Amino acid sequence: MAVGPGTLPEFFPVAGVRLGVASAGIKKPGRRDLVVFELAPGSRVAGLFTRNRFCAAPVTLSRQHLAEKAPRYLLINTGNANAGTGRRGMEDAIACCEALAKQAGVSTAEVLPFSTGVIGEPLPVQKIVNALPDALANTADNHWAEAASGIMTTDTRPKGASRQIDLGGHTIAISGISKGAGMIRPNMATMLGFIATDARIAPDALQVLASELGEQSFNRITIDGDTSTNDACMLIASGQYSGPEITLDSPHLPPLQEALKEIYMDLAHAIVRDGEGATKFVTIRVTGARTRQEALDVAYTVAHSPLVKTALFASDPNWGRILAAVGRAGIEDLDVNVLEIHLGDVCLVRDGGRAEDYSEERGQAVMDQEEITIAIDLKRGEVSETVWTCDFSHDYVSINADYRS
Repeated sequence: MAVGPGTLPEFFPVAGVRLGVASAGIKKPGRRDLVVFELAPGSRVAGLFTRNRFCAAPVTLSRQHLAEKAPRYLLINTGNANAGTGRRGMEDAIACCEALAKQAGVSTAEVLPFSTGVIGEPLPVQKIVNALPDALANTADNHWAEAASGIMTTDTRPKGASRQIDLGGHTIAISGISKGAGMIRPNMATMLGFIATDARIAPDALQVLASELGEQSFNRITIDGDTSTNDACMLIASGQYSGPEITLDSPHLPPLQEALKEIYMDLAHAIVRDGEGATKFVTIRVTGARTRQEALDVAYTVAHSPLVKTALFASDPNWGRILAAVGRAGIEDLDVNVLEIHLGDVCLVRDGGRAEDYSEERGQAVMDQEEITIAIDLKRGEVSETVWTCDFSHDYVSINADYRS
């Protein structure tokens, strides 16, 4: 199940970025599960990585390589996370980078590895190495759709977004793909995401964009409250367009940032819409908070409540579950007599209890919808935050109970 049509867009090729896809048979024979990004010389990459202390070996190695060299290749495998694998995991990640570097004629530090899949099992290095020639042989600038499918795990559909914009008379392209459906809890950018543009962006501006955009999008989604060991979100600027370099004070930075934000939002929302077993896409908007953390605490408490999420799945307007979640969010001196809670355009809670004009029929009409907004106005400040989540269905349990079988 998933929410909405989920069709891939027409991808605009990004000059200086080529993608190759191959089958390594890591988990299932014949499945295309290996993706290679080939980046033109001079490309710049900025990234965000998981804060899980049991971060996977490829996360550690990508951080190291990113600090040493400008990347020329990204290597992504599915079916195995190479996490919780100790010293051997790092040795295996290095071996894969070495093999790709040798075949491509670059240094090992110019390869960034990414893995996703089952935690705690050794990486099948030889399968990956054997598939590298095929991945390199079919690299092309129009393989975005194939790559979107190649990075999937429990996803039911590939995820992508693409735009073309004009910057000072120069047309630039932005394309991106992401994967994720479970073990999704924002703590930087919970999933794998790769966004590329042919704009030339100064290194400090690129990192600012990667950090701010990740915070506004992937860092505001949650499926189940679990932060993965393998999260990474990379922003690539190949610099192949003919316009000037975009710096932090460039007049072209705001329109570029807005276009990139649309891509990041599309990719982040696509993950929620394809959440494991999801049947509802839910926006939780908290206003009237004193601080950003206060707003997020309320939003995530509601988003992570199993009782709220199962009521959403049942289309049951059991508004007391939302009220209870807001009340236990740990907000000091919260005045429950002034706050308001809305379900869509229906007021649920006012003056400390059920709104006088609320009716079960009106609440039911909202709950029957596929896309729902829960709005909570704390009426104690000027800060607002928004989080996106989904419901919990029977399929979520089945998918995760059967994940390794």
